[in-house]
Amino acid sequence: MADGEYTREEVRRARYAVAAVFAVHGAVTGSFATRVPWVQEHASLSAGQLGFALAFTALGASCAMPLAGRISHTFGSRTALRGLIALWTLSLVLPALAPNLYTLCLAMFTYGACAGMADVAMNALGVEVERLLGKSIMSGLHGMWSAGALIGSAGGTLAAHLGADARVHFLLAAAVLTVLGVLAAGRVLDVQPAEDEEPPPRFALPPRSALLIGAVGFCAVFAEGASLDWSAVYLRDQLDTSAGLAAATTTGFMLTMAVARIAGDAVVNRFGAVRTVRAGGFLAVLGGVLIVVAGHPAVAMAGFALMGLGIAVVVPLCFAAAGHAGPNPSQAIAGVATITYTSGLIAPSLIGGVAQATSLMVSFCVVSALAFGLALFAGVLRTAERGVAGEVSRRAAAVPDPRP
Repeated sequence: MADGEYTREEVRRARYAVAAVFAVHGAVTGSFATRVPWVQEHASLSAGQLGFALAFTALGASCAMPLAGRISHTFGSRTALRGLIALWTLSLVLPALAPNLYTLCLAMFTYGACAGMADVAMNALGVEVERLLGKSIMSGLHGMWSAGALIGSAGGTLAAHLGADARVHFLLAAAVLTVLGVLAAGRVLDVQPAEDEEPPPRFALPPRSALLIGAVGFCAVFAEGASLDWSAVYLRDQLDTSAGLAAATTTGFMLTMAVARIAGDAVVNRFGAVRTVRAGGFLAVLGGVLIVVAGHPAVAMAGFALMGLGIAVVVPLCFAAAGHAGPNPSQAIAGVATITYTSGLIAPSLIGGVAQATSLMVSFCVVSALAFGLALFAGVLRTAERGVAGEVSRRAAAVPDPRP
């Protein structure tokens, strides 16, 4: 659909609708992350077995994400997102129903597949809205994801503190989030393919432009996944804290990510994507060091908070760079997402495997080393800066000069 077919007001409303979808998507993740210790105990799993099961989340996402572009092409972006976000919210109930390792692996694969398809669809729409507005908004959208994750994790923290059964908690959360997600998705842009447009392939390898961008996202998602899935377990096992305080650590991590992402567009517009990501990489490394040396829960909680602050804007900038890097945003985003979710595939199993062989403290040494990669490879994100700047220049050139 051409730019002129949307009014400025329609694009503005679509921005808010996509932001709400991001928040719902994040709330599902936050709800699950705080109850990982409950799921581990319910299925009677060791740290290594839990890491193996959590790896199926990213495996399912990586397998299913290439389908998102084809689904959006077939049904239109609005209908596709409405269906995909409903599948994602409803899949929250599955992990709590798994009584053993094998059923949990199947549940996490399905959970991840639904997450990945909805993720690609909503990010593609976010890039489209960013293009129509001619300014950076992706960090703010991901900030809404983090805000949703924070709300979900706060609910999970309360449920854990009260000793609530996660099966009841997840069922109630899924019901509420499904309604909210479907309502929000009904107000996004309804981008339809042109009549002569070829449908995207069902499965496609990531385009070459996505590989280096994906490498930066790989480092960030590894640190994010490790912190989300293992922060509560780390506090419980390494520092012998209560279930409520362990869950609150995950909430603190979510909080710093939410604040940094909401403020991220202004920071990126002022300092640029490259310098922002480099500075974030150093903050994430500092957070990792605090986690490793922590002898008190407060120090570890501060470390996870710094980790969240440092990696917050990296993934949105990777998606923005991918969306501006080629003619097919959905395919490029799916490529970067596949690479980053591969990091999510490796992170839980590697953290669990290293923890099984040594300790969780050593596992987070690995996380800190990868966080340093953000500072080293931030330069590849110049694509996002050029893409947004080019769109602003194009729109400015299209405005007639009012002077005689």
